[in-house]
Amino acid sequence: MKQPKLPGYNHRPRQYSGPSFQEVLEMRQRYLTPALLTYYHRPIMIVEGSMQYVYDEKGRRYLDAFGGIVTISVGHCHPYVTRKALEQMEVLQHATTIYLHPNIAEYSRMLAEKMPGDLSVCYFVNSGSEANDLALLMARLYTGNYDVIALRNAYHGGSASTMGLTAHSTWKYNYPHSFGIHHAVPPDPYRGPWGRDDPEAGTKYAADISDLIAFATPGRVAGFFAESIQGVGGTVVFPDGYLSAAYDHIRKAGGVCIADEVQTGFGRMGTHYWGFETQGVIPDIVTLAKGIGNGAPLGAVVTTPEIARALTDRIHFNTFGGNPVSCAMGKAVLEVIDREHLQENCLKLGRYLMEGLKGLMPDHDLIGDVRGMGLMAGVELVTDRRSKEPATDQCATLLERAKEMGLLLGKGGLHGNVLRIKPPMCITRADVDFIIEVLDLVLGEV
Repeated sequence: MKQPKLPGYNHRPRQYSGPSFQEVLEMRQRYLTPALLTYYHRPIMIVEGSMQYVYDEKGRRYLDAFGGIVTISVGHCHPYVTRKALEQMEVLQHATTIYLHPNIAEYSRMLAEKMPGDLSVCYFVNSGSEANDLALLMARLYTGNYDVIALRNAYHGGSASTMGLTAHSTWKYNYPHSFGIHHAVPPDPYRGPWGRDDPEAGTKYAADISDLIAFATPGRVAGFFAESIQGVGGTVVFPDGYLSAAYDHIRKAGGVCIADEVQTGFGRMGTHYWGFETQGVIPDIVTLAKGIGNGAPLGAVVTTPEIARALTDRIHFNTFGGNPVSCAMGKAVLEVIDREHLQENCLKLGRYLMEGLKGLMPDHDLIGDVRGMGLMAGVELVTDRRSKEPATDQCATLLERAKEMGLLLGKGGLHGNVLRIKPPMCITRADVDFIIEVLDLVLGEV
């Protein structure tokens, strides 16, 4: 089969003149934490980006189908976002919330206007871990309860508190955590007991939350955390009705419902602006990060005025939360999504991508499942479709070969056997064709 070619693109990368690949690798190994991981046997060094593409130090172009780990929403170095950041940096780079500044005020209004119901009060932080940490504090203070329920297979961060919410052994250090946190059965239609053909699957999975409340808590809980689609866990899409039933169990036990939209928000679902809307629910607290700033260190928590008052009897402060440069970029991202109709692009190309991925299944038994929504897709690889044995080694090999052809993918799931395809929302039909062509070729090789 002829090797696929990247779609044409009118951008000439700058001549790189910095330290060599080997020098950077040696400095990293000597001066950075040894806990850092890299993809690929021979890592790539990315020095430039333009929209859906990135370039290495030699000027080679790659299609970033992982979007900087679902962080580049509107495109690498999007001209409008970049211009707004530079304009702000030239006049004021930092001001904390002890002073007034128009960017944080205007941005909070713009963000709140995108939310349904009474979700109208914004807190700004620097990352998804910080956002979930704050939401955890908020839920416990507001309800007066301590116990929290999250889901197995979830990822909510790697800080000391959010590590407890996360339910993957690969992300949890042997360190005291998870106090008061209980993990319910994940509503996984592929690997769980109830599949996509069961119309009551959502209600059946949610029943485990009711059991947890009855058996593992005092009968009262502070809250429930759930990604709208499990991202790191392998793009697990919940069955219809799951969140509605889960929210009902939690609220009856005095808790609030927290939607982790770090990977699913800002139009990526195509059909809806927020992932939780695909399940027909309105949470009490929403946490945001990654694509919110298109690469800026920005995160947010949005909640109701009533819940927000729970934090008013003490000082709450974040030095860089609401930074004027980050807020300028956040504002620009919202504007670009609307102006360039990126949610519509996610809907149209997401369906096209899903059709292409499912079209590969008859020719490649390595594919056990294809799932996702909008431009958030997962391809689970298995050595046997009946036993569903994870094809971990094959997944790693596939990522290597795809990289050699100019395609950057992610992987997830507990066993690292799920391809994660979550590109910038500006990709084109030709980019999707390239993704499918590369996968078709490398799946055949593996």
